[in-house]
Amino acid sequence: MLKSLKKSLVSKLIVLVGLILLVCLSGWAFFSINYQKRKVMDSIISDAASLTNTIKLGTHYAMMHNLRDDITSIIKKIARERNLKSLRIYNKAAEIKYSNLSAEVDQATNIEAEACYNCHQSDPPQTHLSLPERTRIFSTPVGSRMLGIISPIYSEPGCASKVCHVHPEGKKVLGALDVVVSLAGVDREFARWQNLMIGYGTFVFLIIAGIISVFLHRFVRRPINEVIAETNSIANGHYTTNLAIDQDDEIGRLSSAINKMGTKIGDQQKELNRQRNEYQRLFELVPCFITVQDRNYKLLQYNRDFFEKFNPKPGDHCYHAYKGRELKCEICPVEKTFEDGLPHYSEEKGLKKDGTPTHWIVKTSPIENEHGEIIAAMEMSVDITERKMLEEELKKSEKKYYAIFDNIPNPVFVLDKETLEILDCNHSVKAVYGYDKEDIFSMSFLDFFKDSDREGLAALIKTSTVINRGRHISKDGRNLFVNLRISPSEYPGGTALLVTASDITKRLETEQQLIQASKMATLGEMATGVAHELNQPLSVIKTASRFFMKKLQKQEKIKDDIFLTMASEIDSYVDRAAKIINHMRQFGRKSDIVLEKVQVNDVLKAAMEILGQQLKVRGIKVVWNLEDDLPLIMADSDRLEQVFINLLVNARDAVDEKWQSKVVANDSKQITLKTRSRDHEIVVKISDTGPGIEDEIIDRIFEPFFTTKKVGQGTGLGLSISYGIIHECKGRIKAVSPDRDGATFIMKFPTADDT
Repeated sequence: MLKSLKKSLVSKLIVLVGLILLVCLSGWAFFSINYQKRKVMDSIISDAASLTNTIKLGTHYAMMHNLRDDITSIIKKIARERNLKSLRIYNKAAEIKYSNLSAEVDQATNIEAEACYNCHQSDPPQTHLSLPERTRIFSTPVGSRMLGIISPIYSEPGCASKVCHVHPEGKKVLGALDVVVSLAGVDREFARWQNLMIGYGTFVFLIIAGIISVFLHRFVRRPINEVIAETNSIANGHYTTNLAIDQDDEIGRLSSAINKMGTKIGDQQKELNRQRNEYQRLFELVPCFITVQDRNYKLLQYNRDFFEKFNPKPGDHCYHAYKGRELKCEICPVEKTFEDGLPHYSEEKGLKKDGTPTHWIVKTSPIENEHGEIIAAMEMSVDITERKMLEEELKKSEKKYYAIFDNIPNPVFVLDKETLEILDCNHSVKAVYGYDKEDIFSMSFLDFFKDSDREGLAALIKTSTVINRGRHISKDGRNLFVNLRISPSEYPGGTALLVTASDITKRLETEQQLIQASKMATLGEMATGVAHELNQPLSVIKTASRFFMKKLQKQEKIKDDIFLTMASEIDSYVDRAAKIINHMRQFGRKSDIVLEKVQVNDVLKAAMEILGQQLKVRGIKVVWNLEDDLPLIMADSDRLEQVFINLLVNARDAVDEKWQSKVVANDSKQITLKTRSRDHEIVVKISDTGPGIEDEIIDRIFEPFFTTKKVGQGTGLGLSISYGIIHECKGRIKAVSPDRDGATFIMKFPTADDT
């Protein structure tokens, strides 16, 4: 620690300033204390001297008349009031004639005692002394300090008269008055004041020393350490300094100078390094092999790439380093350069140091001395091993590509991007379309489409990536439904279109069968309700026919107005029955999907025409909340009606299931239909007050054949088919069941203008 303090400028400054401050504060405290002591003692002595004069004046009358009791009383009273330690009056023979202490009266003292010595140290005794000479300070046996002042009592003219107690006229000093005052209180005050001064001085010293230490640490030590660190950094080669000392003084200017110095040194060093390394960098880092050879083909110099690839030995020959040969190559470009002084090229192959084959292209160039003589040849070689390997891989890749291309199970076509002419195809085209690969090259891809479908398809094929449910014609005239995936691809001679066709004819047929089966299942479920719907018109017709028969049997005439009214009723109910039957027949027929503009509210109302009576019979209330003038959507109205009927049938069954439970027998039986237009979408919600859907299965309800109904009560196809139909209309469907309080199916369709 001492060594580190000796080496620290700040520590030296702190110690030096601290010592100077300590000496200054100590001197100030010393002189201040002594000065105050002297002033206080002078004041006490002056007061004591004044007191002696007062006592002499107070006892003058009693002494002149020799009133001894009065003198004693005065002395005791003054000593008690002024808290004097002792108050004595001596005669010329040093006898105590009067005292505040009665025991001392008439006692004789040593004439050479301290109180008398100052006057009696000469013979004859002195009669006049100064106040300091008459003052004494002494200590008691217990250590307390006392202040004594002795004052002579001079003879006056009246003392020698007969009126007084006669004293000889020649005596100048009749006795002495000795006053002793205790300094214990003063000493205590002195000690307390001295301690206060020392404490204050110590506090001031510590505060000033602390401030100086903080100042030196903040504005001297820390900046100097930063300067030292940055200087060491520059010495270690880090010239980019960032010495930021925010001081507008010598140290701040020193930091700026060091920053500038580091920057300039760094710039100069960079330039030196650039000049020094430029040749070496160019030689070492050129992305090729460089060797310098003499006329004996011995390697004089080579770069790093050459060393890493071939691992030459000192004094090695080029042919041995490159190819492991013991003799010069038969065809050597270096030899030709030495012969004619011109650059030469060649393509070589050999082995790297790890034994793997490598290929390179060689170019040679002569190196001449100052006399124009060829003294060496530079050989630059570019490694083309990767290119050679890529060429081989490309050949393998082409074979692999053609193997994969030809064996893809789906037909794949390569089309000219502009004319859509078929440039190539795989063997699967034969299996699907019936065309041989050779016969199809002269065809246009549009030839697969019907004449009525070709309009606008050329632009669609060039701009789209997917075409779903396109209709193609095979060689034997069969209709094919295909999904086309189109992507641009590079092809020799320009950009081509790669078209993959997936035959979905059988899948669509199966879907149609499933959809039709679902329709039939739905019709079967609605048979009872339809029968009830038809029963009412039939009852009206039968009643009217019986009325007509009864009148005819009785040969009674029917009034014209009654006849017209009953005929009109029969006609209206026949129309109603026909409408129900036509609606059922239209719903149950097979139809190809055709997307057209549809009003969602109309489709919902059509679905309710079939199910409305069933819901009414079961006591289920239907709440309509339809927004008027909804924008149209693109959909197949028959299939969309099938979706709504499926969801309504499920809602009906859910409400019945909950109603049959005795726990919830008081709940309302209700189905709510709601439509809204929002953000270019049509939102349809079908809600019920059934038991809801469990969280564990809500994500599975749209899976094929998944059903929560008992065996024989459901096929599990309704929601799956509905999901597919809605997606065909570019819509979305989801089910929610908050807190198992009923279920809501939410369907969203883009408006016809946005599809």
